[in-house]
Amino acid sequence: MTTINNQLYIGLMSGTSADGIDLALVDFSSGKPELVTSYYQAYDENTYQKITQLYQPASNEIDKAFALDVLLAKQFAGAIEAFISKEKLDKNKIIAIGNHGQTIRHRPTITADIAAPFTLQISCNQTLATLTNIRVIGDFRTKDMVLGGQGAPLVPAFHKALFPNESEDVFVVNIGGIANVTYLPKDTKTSVLGFDTGPGNALIDDWYKAHKQGRFDHNGEWAQSGTTNSALLQHFLNDPYIKLPAPKSTGREYFNLDWVNKNITEFVELSKDNIELKTEDIQATLTELTAQTISDQINILSTKANVYLCGGGTLNSYLFNLIKQKLNNLNVTSSDTIDINSDALEASAFAWFAYAFDKKTPGNIPAVTGASKEAVLGIEFHP
Repeated sequence: MTTINNQLYIGLMSGTSADGIDLALVDFSSGKPELVTSYYQAYDENTYQKITQLYQPASNEIDKAFALDVLLAKQFAGAIEAFISKEKLDKNKIIAIGNHGQTIRHRPTITADIAAPFTLQISCNQTLATLTNIRVIGDFRTKDMVLGGQGAPLVPAFHKALFPNESEDVFVVNIGGIANVTYLPKDTKTSVLGFDTGPGNALIDDWYKAHKQGRFDHNGEWAQSGTTNSALLQHFLNDPYIKLPAPKSTGREYFNLDWVNKNITEFVELSKDNIELKTEDIQATLTELTAQTISDQINILSTKANVYLCGGGTLNSYLFNLIKQKLNNLNVTSSDTIDINSDALEASAFAWFAYAFDKKTPGNIPAVTGASKEAVLGIEFHP
């Protein structure tokens, strides 16, 4: 599979949906990222529960978080070894692993409870480097935050490398637990933008797990059985984060089942009529919320563009089609249609961040994150 001229990096991450480990092998020998192949390893229920329990404050957090930090690194190392064996790769030809890790908290702004902004990704980089015997580049978000940025989203810099010269505006929409949008204007004098629009799969999955069996609403079938409550949708859309201008970023500590229940309670109390909210109608409304918050932002920014959807949310055909309907004047498709693997795109991004670290290429875009300047991101860890 490989030759001596390849410049191979592994990108590794686990998203806020906490469903498993995404891995991408990317070749940079041509100067631009080219996906060689990808790999996915699902979490068992125990690991999934350990991750998601850390999304919100609870007891004994330090012990739980740092134990999981090591346990996840061991699972990541196991996934890499399985991948290398499966693909019959020469480990010595892998230059480095770009490890994003698993975000368990993202607090980008000062609040009454948060004295200083911070972000926390776990899966110990030193453990990973030692167990795989491959150099690891990790901790990509901290430096941007020190420079006054939100440490997110970072992937627009990678998207810019993927689409250097386009004849139309380009949007790349990643629908993970949280949805984020990258805007790449065809006019190079216009700034690249990127921000978290709000919930992606997070609320859809949370509501489904609370009322049905399983972790997710397959193809949005349960949502399709319900009816969107327009008044409830508008109440959701009045959320302060959704109304906040970019640059902005958020996480699962904000958009979660507590957020849903709190907003439903407020909505019922404010309503003058006795209303009955069926669980499937709420699921339909939450799916509509994800589609609406994504499409509203895109429609504000451009009237003629190519929109490429990627991430786990693209597998929800109902959600996918809702977004297409709301962006009916734009060309909306999966990134798979242009040979950019929608499942591996974000993992590929962190292979690029490792490559950018080695080439001393800035990994952030200040107009996106709010940082005071560009910076090379990451810290390296040796076996």
